[in-house]
Amino acid sequence: MENTQTKWAVDPQHSKLQFKVKHLAIANVAGTFKIFSGEVETDKDDFDGASIAFEIDANSLSTDHEIRDGHLRSNLFLDVEKFPKITFKGSLHKKADGYEVSGDLTIRDVTNRVKLAAEFNGIGKDNAFKNTRAGFEAGGKINRKDFGITFGMLTESGGLVVGEEVKLSFDIELIKLPINTVPVS
Repeated sequence: MENTQTKWAVDPQHSKLQFKVKHLAIANVAGTFKIFSGEVETDKDDFDGASIAFEIDANSLSTDHEIRDGHLRSNLFLDVEKFPKITFKGSLHKKADGYEVSGDLTIRDVTNRVKLAAEFNGIGKDNAFKNTRAGFEAGGKINRKDFGITFGMLTESGGLVVGEEVKLSFDIELIKLPINTVPVS
């Protein structure tokens, strides 16, 4: 007996990983990660129950401000020299109003269970290479302190210079890989 698994690779040229955090308790600073890879694997006709593995190059962080980016890469925040990768391993499940991504997010070697709401945008073929593609949007919030990022400088009015809540927003485009048939015992 054989079980057919469908694998999808994240297309980094058509995907975006964004985050936002409050600055001075009055405005958001947004950033992205430029270098990442990921794979989704399912043995069903849809993505319900699919497994997800994702890896982000922490040094690829960009807020379009070189000095701030250096500060965020330092040991006060991501400490990219010591912890160069951010990883996620989890799954995708259908819910009444879309999908939910849940799994283990590891930042600075601290792992926490997270849940993100996800929306499936559909499947299509590209014109140039006839690749089958699928699109998702996902988002949610994490607390940076839960991952050991405890920077706590205060403003004159007592608010945090950098907020604790980090809003995540991901646009993901997947490319279907050739079918791999795996024997089931």
